[in-house]
Amino acid sequence: MGAPLSSWPWENMGSYKYVLYGPLVAEAACEWRDGRSVGWSLHLLILFGLRSLTYQLWYSFTNMLFFTRKRRVINQGVDFKQIDNEWDWDNFLILQALLGSIISHHAPPLEDLPILGLKGCIIALLLHVGVSEPVFYLANRCFHGGSLFTHYHSIQHASPVPTPMTAGFGTPLEHLVLGAVMAAPLLGAFLMGCGSVGLVYGYVFVFDFLRCMGYSNVEVFPVRLLQALPFLRYLIYSPTYLSLHHKEKNCNFCLFMPLFDILGKTLNSKTWDLQREISAGKNDRVPDFVFLAHVVDIFSSVHVPFVLRSASSMPFFTNPLLFFLWPLAFFSMLVMWALSKTFLLSFYNLRGRLHQTWVVPRFGFQYFLPFARKGINNQIELAILRADKMGVKVLSLAALNKNESLNGGGTLFVSKHPDLRVRVVHGNTLTAAVMLNEIPRDVKEVFLTGATSKLGRAIALYLCRKNIRVLMLTLSAERFLNIQKEAPAECQHHLVQVTKYQAAQNCKTWIVGKWISPREQRWAPPGTHFHQFVVPPIIGFRRDCSYGSLAAMRLPKDVEGLGSCEYTMERGVVHACHAGGVVHYLEGWTHHEVGAIDVDRIDVVWRAALKHGLTPV
Repeated sequence: MGAPLSSWPWENMGSYKYVLYGPLVAEAACEWRDGRSVGWSLHLLILFGLRSLTYQLWYSFTNMLFFTRKRRVINQGVDFKQIDNEWDWDNFLILQALLGSIISHHAPPLEDLPILGLKGCIIALLLHVGVSEPVFYLANRCFHGGSLFTHYHSIQHASPVPTPMTAGFGTPLEHLVLGAVMAAPLLGAFLMGCGSVGLVYGYVFVFDFLRCMGYSNVEVFPVRLLQALPFLRYLIYSPTYLSLHHKEKNCNFCLFMPLFDILGKTLNSKTWDLQREISAGKNDRVPDFVFLAHVVDIFSSVHVPFVLRSASSMPFFTNPLLFFLWPLAFFSMLVMWALSKTFLLSFYNLRGRLHQTWVVPRFGFQYFLPFARKGINNQIELAILRADKMGVKVLSLAALNKNESLNGGGTLFVSKHPDLRVRVVHGNTLTAAVMLNEIPRDVKEVFLTGATSKLGRAIALYLCRKNIRVLMLTLSAERFLNIQKEAPAECQHHLVQVTKYQAAQNCKTWIVGKWISPREQRWAPPGTHFHQFVVPPIIGFRRDCSYGSLAAMRLPKDVEGLGSCEYTMERGVVHACHAGGVVHYLEGWTHHEVGAIDVDRIDVVWRAALKHGLTPV
């Protein structure tokens, strides 16, 4: 048994905990059905919906790294462990909704209340400063010592990086105290006959807004404001102020007003200097490695940390709830197409080095529009030049950003800028290695679609050297013969051109580099395994066959601050072209990897990946 009020009664209910809002919903529905005037139950539901939205919007803001990266207080990323620990961060909203419903039965009817009253606002402000602030300060100091910290408050400090969700993450006892602190000014104003509906909405919103701001880990106060109005530092805390408390635990205990830390002699002496430094944008770091990605489609565009943390921390799938976000995603696509440039999406640290993912603001279908190709190449080129200017060591191109028909697998940029210091890498060598190591050793024949692509060519040449017969599906005899001539003379007979899917009706190993329809899949015999390097992946139509996922590798175990999944990949897993760039950086290779794949280096890159702790999925 844990300490009293240290765990939530509904912690094992999962998403069913929201059923606890049922009585409020039922009461509001009855009021509407009976034609009665709107009561407190509906306002409580609206209020707590708006509160959830406030926390979500603040979290979205903090993860818009293209806006906030220079003013982040703690540069560490939020990892999967913290996200899982804080998964039920909104438990306190349910608690306060239930308490609010009890109190509302003793509140005056809404028709007797004004929408807003100035006198009530003044009373609430005075009670906040005179009651809520000192009570919270004293309670917070108590929660940071002895058994109260051990059994209650320590779980919040277990989160390495403060986020708006961390503000809501706590035990029932803590939130009962916090709820009392928040309720005191409102109850006081109502007991004095000066309450109003607007006061409830306004005070609760400001309270949550300031809580989220403090836990945002992004310094929002500009240096000039603090210099012009130095007294503000005593009246309102900042994200820097709160982050110091979160890290050191023995200082900066106030609710919102540092004045009480000054009176209690618990103000951290480093607070103001650190706040000025971060406000000036001096906390930014240059990445060592960059993975240059692009958006796949409209639905997956919401699978990013600054939209929904719960969604981006899991592999992408078409969740029906995402349909509600489709109009917003479509509008964002249009804005990105017209105005946006390459932006920072996410980051993690590996062995003390900063790895970032940048995104070209283009969607998959746009790469196949002839009139869009020049603009896409301009975006990629500007990103490469920016990385070069910053001092990035390696930049790896994702998927369509290295399309052969678009820029020759990156050759266009390296040829145009021969003095680049940043190493441009397509990562296809490791992609080929992952594909080839998936194929069982006893296989004697494979069927290959997309056979004349960069990856198809490398796979065919590698397999024929292993005396494996490769049925290469292509209508171009010229391209087939060019590839065949690259193979050693004694191995060339292992490469066979085929022009129809029927040629593979007895082959149980299919390597798919070009999208195939269910109708074309039917030519595969029962028991066939489909290996694939095609984007998007093919549909698993055949129940009597098995389907592999896209080539990928798991990052080393010592990766830090990784909290989002890369498209459909599992946690900690990245596309092989991403992993290829990581290996290129860890090995310290100084050559570009663009254009055709060097077949002789496939085994070299594979061994290097395993040496550095990357593992096949």
